[in-house]
Amino acid sequence: MFTVKQLSKMAGVTPRTLHHYDDIGLLKPSRIGDNGYRYYEEEAVLRLQQILFYRELDLPLDDIKKILGRQDFDVMGALHSHKEALQKQAARIERLIQTVDNTIVYLKGETRMSEKGLFEGFSEEQQEKYALEAEQMYDPETVRESNRKWKGYSAAKKEAILAEGKAVYQDMIAVMPRGAASPAAQAIVERWRKHMDYFWTPNLDQLQGIANGYVEDPRFKANFDKMHPQLAEFMRDAVKIYVKGKK
Repeated sequence: MFTVKQLSKMAGVTPRTLHHYDDIGLLKPSRIGDNGYRYYEEEAVLRLQQILFYRELDLPLDDIKKILGRQDFDVMGALHSHKEALQKQAARIERLIQTVDNTIVYLKGETRMSEKGLFEGFSEEQQEKYALEAEQMYDPETVRESNRKWKGYSAAKKEAILAEGKAVYQDMIAVMPRGAASPAAQAIVERWRKHMDYFWTPNLDQLQGIANGYVEDPRFKANFDKMHPQLAEFMRDAVKIYVKGKK
């Protein structure tokens, strides 16, 4: 039997999180004592573990509640699924670490590295996820339509689209010394905007929102920093100038 304080410390979550899970019916305490304290037994502890596994996979709380609430929910089956997903995630992280190590050696001039090598570890699925995350700030139907559009491309087309996107950023790095307002940088922003059409067609404000996200979202920022430590900020500034000129 665990109190909120004990369970929160053991699971690495805040007491407020456990209170919130109780409030929304996701994780109810096993019993509430006469003193008003919440107490959690093994069944509740295992349920919290399931919740945290699904949170690691970025599932929204409402979806987790629906999954755990199913009559046919199988704890053992779920654990095997979590293990498989985490193994895939661990393998992908290991590839990213290797890419970082290779890039460090490359920047030190100790070895040669192809441009393709700079992007090893960035899967098609991850690139697609990044594109769709930007849309989720706007219209869910746009997300669904973009997803359908992407899945309609052939494997060769998808590869060509991703290669084109990488080329845009590499070319932007090359013109950074000329400044964000330079014709060369602005021409690349136009290419970047047209590249978005493969996924969806954002308006000017949405374009700026995407570029701002490159700086403000730690995941985007980390990936841009691997290409060039000032690329994210440069893209944001160049897009700001582009958007201002179009309005």
